[in-house]
Order: sequence, then structure tokens, then C-alpha cells
Amino acid sequence: MSIDLALIGGTGLYRLPGLEEVSEQVVETPWGKPSDAIVCGNLGGRRLAFIARHGRAHDIAPHQVNYRANLHALKQLGAMRIVGINAVGGIREDMGPRALVVPDQIIDYTHGRITSFCDGVDTPVQHIDFSEPYTASMRRGLLDAALQASVPVVDGGCYGATQGPRLETRAEIGRMRRDGCDLVGMTGMPEAALARELGLEYACLALVANWAAGCGDQAEISLDEIFANLEHATAKVPLIVASLIAS
Repeated sequence: MSIDLALIGGTGLYRLPGLEEVSEQVVETPWGKPSDAIVCGNLGGRRLAFIARHGRAHDIAPHQVNYRANLHALKQLGAMRIVGINAVGGIREDMGPRALVVPDQIIDYTHGRITSFCDGVDTPVQHIDFSEPYTASMRRGLLDAALQASVPVVDGGCYGATQGPRLETRAEIGRMRRDGCDLVGMTGMPEAALARELGLEYACLALVANWAAGCGDQAEISLDEIFANLEHATAKVPLIVASLIAS
């Protein structure tokens, strides 16, 4: 099976509208079961695969996602280009709620997650170059696709990956700001590093759901506002994807 593009949907994105000739693939991997069945379909004459990172029922917490199985299953189906779509909190002033961002750097604050394929039986150790965690051509493709679709996006920024599922304290966000983080999310790692180990082209499209703790003008974080902001931002994703897959 040939897959032109694969998407990993985050919170608020459990299906991709507009797919034709849809089928579901239940894939077994050497690393266990993926989060859900992989939905494959045609979009603009190209073949696309989609998996919901947290499952379609959103019943898998960020630290319990089987990132290895998700990525390996997509590769088994023939996907070599992947866009990870991540719900995030905004830290930098131009990354407020409803903004879309294509980050170029990441800092990993997670702990206790399985972060490599290298701990498998008879699996050679890989010391991947992770200086640039996202594939430059995939980032450029996302930015160009957004421009063609007339969807504003922010080019660049540092994604800080936290453990979750709780949101962060003001002090933690303050530390992350001092570290140089512009966004905060819970699923950016180890996904990006695992994609690099598999030789996949990978980039992140971050959807800002809320101001991070202590940022912006909010007094507290409202879950109702988070989901409203995600719904607004998610509505722009199909426009970018349609433009990207056509390029």
C-alpha cells in the first residue's frame, strides 16, 4: 500500500473530513497495538492515512500513548511523510489561543516514557542526529501549504513537551519560558525522535488551545474555552492538508 501522507491527530482531531474510499486498517506491530485503527482514504487523488493519537474516544493519556506502535504501523502501511498535529498551550505573545504554529525546536521535559526503538531484542543502538528535530522539507511544505490555503501560521518556535495529563503550574511555565520554550504540549516527545529513528519525514502542526499558566490575560484555564479554541483551530487543518497533499 502506498501512502502519500500520514497524519497523527491530537486532542480535538479524531477524524479527517473529506476522505473518499475510506477503509480502516488494524495493524499489528512488533511494539504492540497502535492507539486505534488507521483510517486510509483518498484526498485530492492522493492516498492519506490518519490515526487518532489518543484513540477516537480520547481514552489514552499522553504518557500512555504507544508512540512506537503508532509510528511503526504507519510505516508498515507505506507512509514515509508524517504530520503530527498537537494541541498546545501558548507561551510566546504571538502564539495565543487559536493560533497555528509550525515549530522548529523542542525541549523534552517528559519522564518514564519509552523513548527509543533501541531497547528491542537484537535492535542496534542508533545515535540519531536530533539537532533539528523536524524535517526541514516537511516544515517548508506545511508553511507553503498554509500560505496557499490562506491560513495564517507562525513559522518557528520551541515546543516544550511535558508529562501530563495535568496542566502545568505557573512556576513550571516560568521555567520553560526562561529555557526558551514558546509552546507547551504533552505529546511532542518521544514522537518526533521515534520518527527520526525510523527514517520518516516528520513535522509538527501545533494548534494553540489556551494560554499556558501565567501567560496572556487569563486568570485561569477553562476547559470549555480550550475545546472551543481547538474546534476553531482544527477547522483549518483540512485546508492545509488538502494543499499539502496536492503539492
